[in-house]
Amino acid sequence: MKRPTRHPETAAVHGAADLEKNNGPVSTPIYQSSTFEVTDNDEQQRVTATDRYYTRWGNPTNTVAERAVAALEGMEAALTFASGMGAITTTILALLKAGDHIVAQRDIYGGVTKFFSQWLPRLGIETTFVDTNDYDQHARAICPNTRLLYVESPTNPTLRVVDFKKTAALARQHKLISMIDSTFGTPINQHPAEFGIDLVMHSGTKYLSGHADLTCGVICGRLQLMEQIWETRTTLGNCMDPHASWLLIRGLKTLAVRVARQNENAQRVAEFLEQHAKVRRVHYPFLKSHPQHDIAHEQMRGGGGMVTFEVEGTGEDARRASEAMHLFTLATSLGGVESLVSIPVLTSHAMISAEQRQKMGVTEQMVRLSVGIESVEDQIEDLERALEAVPARASVPVGA
Repeated sequence: MKRPTRHPETAAVHGAADLEKNNGPVSTPIYQSSTFEVTDNDEQQRVTATDRYYTRWGNPTNTVAERAVAALEGMEAALTFASGMGAITTTILALLKAGDHIVAQRDIYGGVTKFFSQWLPRLGIETTFVDTNDYDQHARAICPNTRLLYVESPTNPTLRVVDFKKTAALARQHKLISMIDSTFGTPINQHPAEFGIDLVMHSGTKYLSGHADLTCGVICGRLQLMEQIWETRTTLGNCMDPHASWLLIRGLKTLAVRVARQNENAQRVAEFLEQHAKVRRVHYPFLKSHPQHDIAHEQMRGGGGMVTFEVEGTGEDARRASEAMHLFTLATSLGGVESLVSIPVLTSHAMISAEQRQKMGVTEQMVRLSVGIESVEDQIEDLERALEAVPARASVPVGA
């Protein structure tokens, strides 16, 4: 891991670009081309490992986006993919083989849970799911054939926080590759590589792009691992389109200012919800009531733009509240400038069993907010009005 040479606010705007003035374009050109001309066949052989051969291998616009994210994370290299799930699945298939084993925390995105539990066993790769913050359980789950330790922090949707130092130390002790989905954290709020995490993944669809107008994934890490992943990406064809890369570059330039505003807004929204009579529980890393509050403050610059709360009522009450919101748009995904609301059991975690959701603590009463950059007063007013749709009642059991 190389330490960032610039502050994240600067890296977000300039990426890894040389700041020497050379009369070049201020905006990165879009190389909207699938292939590139060569002068002779010898050159054709030389360019196969470059970004000027064939866009499934690489593309100059994609390279700028990749270098920008690598600079933000302080990593040697990065690769872009057609989606966040594409980044995860391609990385796993690049680094593991039949007979290998994964230790993964239980609190991860539902699509990854499905991939680990339903798809990888077909390829002879098994996964043991462990409690997110029980590091002794992580250690006990490691077998002679374990190759990967997979975590997510903050988690979706319960916003639990993983101790990066303990995770990285455990992986080093057992010679495992450590990998994190850092989508909720963003490169502005946390740098897992500084604590020793080997691979950092983002669903660039969310905060990195920030405008709900593209789908992409990014994985960062040391060069040796990235070369293995690149080889697999060229085979599977899970590459990113150059125009989407240009949109990602444009989004990255405002990442720092967007996240700073979202941190501020989400903190105030969480504090408002925590004192509301119709809210049973609020999940937000920078609330003093959060079980990993101290760890979050130690390794994060801000609590992030995601707030999850559970209504004091039923699953139907949660739906009713989400549908009563106007500023918070009822839609899946997250991380854009606009505020969104969703019900995790119906969206991000709908593809896994109710039993798995229960183990994760994902309840029917849970409402997930992606807090945007609008006026926080307007956001709170919208939430206050929406919670009027929840009838006043005595507490009901979680899961009812």
